[in-house]
Amino acid sequence: MKMINKNIIALTIFIGLLFPSCSSDNEDFTEKPEIKEDNVNPNPATTEPSSELDVENFFYRGMNDIYLYKKDVAVLADDYFESEADKTRYLKNFSSPDALFKKLVASQDRFSYVIDDYRELNRMSDGSENMHGMSYGLVSYCNTCTEVLGYVRFVHPNTSASQNGVERGMIFNRVDGQQLTKSNLNELLGSSSFTIGLAKIEDNTVKNLDESISISLRQSVNNPVIVSKILNFDGSKIGYLNYDSFTAGFDEELNATFTDFKSGGVKELVLDLRYNGGGSVRTATDLASMITGQFPDQVFMKEEWNEKYQAYYEQNEPQSLLNKFNTKLRTGTDISSLNLSRVFVLTTSSSASASELIINGLEPYIEVVHIGDVTTGKFQASVAIYDSPDFNKNNSALNSSHTYALQPLVLKSMNAEDVSDYVNGLNPDISYKEDITNLGELGDVNEPLLKIAIDLIQGNRSSIPEAKIYPEVGESNMFRVDYQKMYLDNKDLPAIKE
Repeated sequence: MKMINKNIIALTIFIGLLFPSCSSDNEDFTEKPEIKEDNVNPNPATTEPSSELDVENFFYRGMNDIYLYKKDVAVLADDYFESEADKTRYLKNFSSPDALFKKLVASQDRFSYVIDDYRELNRMSDGSENMHGMSYGLVSYCNTCTEVLGYVRFVHPNTSASQNGVERGMIFNRVDGQQLTKSNLNELLGSSSFTIGLAKIEDNTVKNLDESISISLRQSVNNPVIVSKILNFDGSKIGYLNYDSFTAGFDEELNATFTDFKSGGVKELVLDLRYNGGGSVRTATDLASMITGQFPDQVFMKEEWNEKYQAYYEQNEPQSLLNKFNTKLRTGTDISSLNLSRVFVLTTSSSASASELIINGLEPYIEVVHIGDVTTGKFQASVAIYDSPDFNKNNSALNSSHTYALQPLVLKSMNAEDVSDYVNGLNPDISYKEDITNLGELGDVNEPLLKIAIDLIQGNRSSIPEAKIYPEVGESNMFRVDYQKMYLDNKDLPAIKE
């Protein structure tokens, strides 16, 4: 429901400044619903797999069962192999389980992945994880350069980075004394501890500074509410929330922020999702309910699964395919709702999955003013599946010989008007790419992205400064196992009975 006054935009914006890079966040990880054989003919294996192929058999069985794009991968067809022996010969052809997985993923799928150690995911479900505490972006010096520099987006409190003086806006181009390049950044930045060498950009040239900062991994609690405040302009109360991930374990903290907004008389909201890679569908649905509140039990998101699951749900539990605006958190706490008729959402190319779901899901109901860069383009959700007969991690028959799990895409999301498939991302109403030399402070009224929103709210004329844009290479979140993920919580999945 785009109702923004185009005349205001014309007066407000002089210069507009794409999409590279995709539900994530730290979270609960979902168990697949049990589907009984007599209901949907799931094509179980007829013989026990050989122990040497435990992981490969698990990968194939899982993708054959629940993968969203199963019909697009010929080898996943139920009748592809003439016998179990034929399938075993096929699985033996691969040098590793990862090599097999690549063959089982459809060409249009950028987001399904292998989990080497599911215990790490389980530890992250409450927001506690090993982290340096420095959120950063990575860019190349130029379109043809191999050299890379990093810029600090924000710093988590009570972490090694915060305690050692890392601050938003810092630029670094060396790690442990080595120049960062496209070929070595994974090795240098993926270690448990390292030292960054600071730099500056002067006259379009990157210059090394003598200063360096050492940081290391530490067990920390990652509260995704990074900044929340109420801004007062001539008696008008504007709520500002920078939200880092849709983390199920922090729904109460998110709701408390909206309680503060409500009691503080907030009438306009700027929701900053510029670095938010996604997370829990349920948390996204609840956040949409906090922003609104006037649409209880109306459809926020529809689900579309692969043919087998879709047919089962449509026949047996059609309501389970609908995610509706809520009035309570999953804990039973009443949701604090602002009952807004519009919201301003700030994004970058790092905004993915559940962040995009907020924009797409709200648009049929209220005015969504989208400011920033084109988003990632991830409209699918996934579940974590484990090597047990029903893919449930809590099953007593869970295979203990390995710690692999899979995070395959299992459904695509659609809003109430069936809008989906935004493969190339969601285009902003007002385009602006962050300038790494002029980031400003998150929540400061003069920070460029927030200032655009405030000017629009106030009806003021605003000029967007032209920014120096560097080619994007990556970001700190890409080292996380839950990078750019939109997932279903196990409480949201229906129990499918015989």
